[in-house]
Amino acid sequence: MSLIISWLILSLAVWVTAAVLPGFHVKDFKSAIIVAAIFGVLNFLLGWLLFAVFTIATLGLAWLLAFITGWIINALLLALTDRLTDRLKIDGFGWALGGALLISIVAAVVQFVLPGI
Repeated sequence: MSLIISWLILSLAVWVTAAVLPGFHVKDFKSAIIVAAIFGVLNFLLGWLLFAVFTIATLGLAWLLAFITGWIINALLLALTDRLTDRLKIDGFGWALGGALLISIVAAVVQFVLPGI
């Protein structure tokens, strides 16, 4: 059940991000649900691998700056999600960085407001 709730929170975060950022486009809320699913699967399958590669490539600096590393990895995964589906359109990597940051903020606020989730 928590997986479904997390997915819905991520879907809401994607939808809000598309409403706020002019370079981040999602067709409708159904598309936001599909984008959140693709992004979640990519994050599960590739997120840890990219984090490990960044940590090794930067000789551990990425691990010390985990927030920034996670932010960049999420932006990369959003850009990959954009390439895999026509339901998401990101105008450039800068918008992917902004989208990754805003998605993280919205998801954190929702989880703070609804702590039992």
